[in-house]
Amino acid sequence: MVLAGKVFLVEGTIDLTDVAAKLKGFKAEEQVEEGEGAARLITEITDLHLVGDALYGTFIQDQLLDVYHRGERIRVPTTSEAPFFFVAQPERTGTPARTLLTVMEKKLRANNIANQLSKILFIITGKIVEVRIDPSRFERFHEANFEDTKVIFFDDVDIPNIKKLSLYGSTLGNTTAYVDNLKHGKIWYIVLKSKRHGLVVGVTRNGVVTIFSRATKDEFIQYVKDEILELI
Repeated sequence: MVLAGKVFLVEGTIDLTDVAAKLKGFKAEEQVEEGEGAARLITEITDLHLVGDALYGTFIQDQLLDVYHRGERIRVPTTSEAPFFFVAQPERTGTPARTLLTVMEKKLRANNIANQLSKILFIITGKIVEVRIDPSRFERFHEANFEDTKVIFFDDVDIPNIKKLSLYGSTLGNTTAYVDNLKHGKIWYIVLKSKRHGLVVGVTRNGVVTIFSRATKDEFIQYVKDEILELI
């Protein structure tokens, strides 16, 4: 089963105990008129627990899903559960203290949850934002693992009328095509095998992480903490 998630940056300084206090017991209900009746949709946060420098929890949300049955559109309530975790990193040389959030969901859903968490914690959206990995740091990360690179996408291409370049294959980091493309663009997305964890992983420069190998939720969390957070 593919595991996906996205990393975000919390703007400003916030203590994880304060985050836990604001999220603990959060529950919101919404009545949505549907046909001749109303659907009761609940959003809540559960399983909060603080362990060392990390706060873990689960974001649970009801939504209406369109289902087609014998030519009719029927909206039925569904429930999605997305694990998330905040990590507080202390100040280090060249890097101020900061708090990072990872939501274990596909990109669009993770963005939506990040905005909702921003509203719960800060009243407004925009206080939890996308991360940006420096292209040169991303390139070094790739070249430390490139013996088994499967896919590379390049953006910011300087060739007229070309917006992106891509390479597919095996051991792409050792090819002349990789070197040539790197002269014209920056690595945006890579699929590679982690030397440290042995997992096949896709990573983008704005913090989207997808593990294609068979892995557990805990292995996803550990991979992100070990290899991705330090890139940001």
